[in-house]
Amino acid sequence: MKVSTELSFSTASPPKLASGVQKIITLVSSIVPRRALIRVVAKREKKKAESSIMFFLMKLGKLVAQEAKLFKEVEGQISLLSNELEWIRLFLEEAGGKRTYNKGHKLWMNQIRDAAYDAEDIIDDFMFKLEHPRQHRLNHLKFLRCLPTSVSFADKLTLVHELHGRIKEITVKIEKTLANKSRCGIKNSSSTTSEAWKSSNEVVLQEEKKRLPIVEEINPVGMEDSVEEVKQMLFEEESSGTTTTTTRRVVSIVGMGGLGKTTLAQRVCNHSDVKNHFDCVTWVYVSQDYRIKELLVGIANDFMPDRDEQRKISEKEWRENINNFLEEKKYLVVLDDIWSTKVWDELISCFPESSNGKVLITTRNQEIAIHANSKPYELRQLNKRESWELFLKKTFQISSTTSVVLPAELKDLGKKMTEKCYGLPLAIVALGSLLSRKDKTTSSWGKVLKSLEWHLNQGPGSCFGILALSYNELPYYLKSCFLYCGLFLEDSEIKVSKLFQMWIAEGFVQRRGEEMVEEVAEDYLEELVDRSMIRVVKRKSNGGIKSCRIHDLLRDLAISEAKDSKFFEVYENIDYTSPISVRRLTTHHKKEIVHYINSSRLRSLIGFVWAGNDSLTSRLAPKLLTVLDVVLSTKLKIKLPKEIGDLIRLKYVRLRGGHGLRLPESIGRLVNLQTLDCRFGEIPWSVWRLHQLRHLHGHYSKVSSQPKMSRCLAFNGDLSIHLLTNLQTLQLVSGPWLEDGLGKLPQLKKLRIKDGCFKNSRELYPENLMKLTLEDCELEDSMLTLKKLPNLRVLKLMGNSCGENMVFSPGGFLQLELLGLHWLRNLEELKVEKGALPNLRALQIRGRKMKKVPQGLLQLENLRELKLKRVSPQLIKEVNEGKGEDWDKLRRITCTEM
Repeated sequence: MKVSTELSFSTASPPKLASGVQKIITLVSSIVPRRALIRVVAKREKKKAESSIMFFLMKLGKLVAQEAKLFKEVEGQISLLSNELEWIRLFLEEAGGKRTYNKGHKLWMNQIRDAAYDAEDIIDDFMFKLEHPRQHRLNHLKFLRCLPTSVSFADKLTLVHELHGRIKEITVKIEKTLANKSRCGIKNSSSTTSEAWKSSNEVVLQEEKKRLPIVEEINPVGMEDSVEEVKQMLFEEESSGTTTTTTRRVVSIVGMGGLGKTTLAQRVCNHSDVKNHFDCVTWVYVSQDYRIKELLVGIANDFMPDRDEQRKISEKEWRENINNFLEEKKYLVVLDDIWSTKVWDELISCFPESSNGKVLITTRNQEIAIHANSKPYELRQLNKRESWELFLKKTFQISSTTSVVLPAELKDLGKKMTEKCYGLPLAIVALGSLLSRKDKTTSSWGKVLKSLEWHLNQGPGSCFGILALSYNELPYYLKSCFLYCGLFLEDSEIKVSKLFQMWIAEGFVQRRGEEMVEEVAEDYLEELVDRSMIRVVKRKSNGGIKSCRIHDLLRDLAISEAKDSKFFEVYENIDYTSPISVRRLTTHHKKEIVHYINSSRLRSLIGFVWAGNDSLTSRLAPKLLTVLDVVLSTKLKIKLPKEIGDLIRLKYVRLRGGHGLRLPESIGRLVNLQTLDCRFGEIPWSVWRLHQLRHLHGHYSKVSSQPKMSRCLAFNGDLSIHLLTNLQTLQLVSGPWLEDGLGKLPQLKKLRIKDGCFKNSRELYPENLMKLTLEDCELEDSMLTLKKLPNLRVLKLMGNSCGENMVFSPGGFLQLELLGLHWLRNLEELKVEKGALPNLRALQIRGRKMKKVPQGLLQLENLRELKLKRVSPQLIKEVNEGKGEDWDKLRRITCTEM
């Protein structure tokens, strides 16, 4: 009899795993009350089904009694598994992010990580099967079709049996992994799991040794100007004649690993001007693994060389002695390679508060420079000419390159290898040192070029080893964020808003108190910038980061670390002779999705091309996919298959290209979706069902109208945009949905609308709106509403969104920082009245229609940038020929693009 296995009835939605393991147990053991079900059956289909239901319910009671023991056993096993995973998590936090060169340790850590991934897969798969409404319904009980689809109790029992077996398997795997520690060279006699993890962690961490910095002995290139600038920063107050200050001066050299900070500091100290100026110059190498007493001894070595006397002195006495000695002297103390603000706090009392005193710091972390109240000098990368000159000096071990003449073939190979060093002196020095020991032949240099990354990655003193020190020092919550940047194309400009949305979808960013996760993500990125791991490309008018870039060698490091930890794989680097077992997969060469991308572990698929010629889900077997970022072919009228709705764990979907793309109604089943980016095409009305949606990017996409008769009765009435209460970004072509009013969306901060007509805009804009872009919109009285928005920072008007004249009066747009007027077809004259736009920092004008400089522009005190792109010659002429100090100031902040 199949009734007991096919019957399905409504239950409460399953809770998330994050709310506790106990809730999972409660969930799988829940049962719909028998009397309630009997009443439903009797009322709807009494004659047809009552006997079958009663028989099922009698069997059900016996089954529950038989399975009670199983539920209890599974609960105990989940508790034990949870305990094991906590130790795994702690181990990976402390040691798993460290770059190790011991093959045994690396193998063992990979086994630990695999065990953690397996445990995560077990739970994720279990939750998916509970959430996914794909169970068959009893054909005879047609009235049940009006109820939401859910998992029946009998099916839950099957899932619990499966969970029971899989937990046993993972427990055995963890025990075997622990037993392998001695085979991997990790010795301990710990009797408990927790002690085993702790002991193993200590062994792995012992690999972190204090390493001396690499200093370039041959006169480095590209540093002459830097030496002079740092030297002048140290002398600045004295050269200006300022003698009233009693505060020591602190200068910091900041930059990523391998840029030559230590070399620059050494050249500054060795400069004759510096030697003649200071009575005492002391150099101390700090590093990550410092001991405060060793640093104190290092500072005092020049004036307290007696070793016997040093042993008798306490740390407090050391500080007092150093301070007393330096009190009346012109001193320069160099603190090389500082990794922690704590070092400065522990040493600051040694340095007297005197204008004669100078401290020079080298660090990879901007935060340390700020903490020490120092004046920072950011060291730049070498340009192509400087890189080539340094390469020749190291390769041929010479001080001047004027006499070096290379055959064309060698020169070509040398240029290619130098370009792969991306202006990083450390990499060029390592490459040159390697080639200095090789034959100067095309075959020898060609082999090095083919294996250059391997050569840069050998040992802790290698280029990657030095860069990895910065990675090792990252807190655990930043490691995943940094590695994720390796997914993007080489030397690409990464849009920060996209990066944040992907971080959040992946679960790397968690809320802190009342902060939005986007705000936390912004703090994470700023910290990576401060640590010289990420570079800022563009900033917003308010100072926030708009786009960023990762140095190509740091990107290579991220790819290498990600491969080792199975964090992500680059498709082109995969050896397909072995099974694919990765969390994330990306391509850097626009590869089409292939049928064997079917790893059960796959959570993210990024950068692949989908041609739209077969079922997407047949190519995307992984049902637990979280991030999908694919390029659609240029074919028109592509329709995404309805099976996309089966991937219910999706949180981020970005579909690029495909101007005729149509999304199916099943998109409304992706109830976990946070970001939907589909900029060209048609979005179904069911998108209003996605209550977790935070960002909807559809610049030139329309939302279809809801059909009068829907097959999805569970939608319970009309859907509209006001249901998306988590929405922060909205970019769409106008439609009937706009009539519902956006003022009901409390989180909406960025809004872009095309082809809108706003006859009554009082309820259109929410008060929290910070950025607004209107393209080809009929505003009428909308400007009167816009000027009153209390948080509006950015306003961009495009196309036909304006008349011939525009006037900004006092009392409105009080927070506006950026005004963009892009390709406005009608606007001829702009007037800014006195007292208007008090906080405007940037004005962008694009298009040839406006022929005069905006009236009142010169009186905007906070204006810092005027961008003119393809504007009329008359406008440019007026800017260039204006007379007076205000016009001079305007020209200094003007950027013109023809």
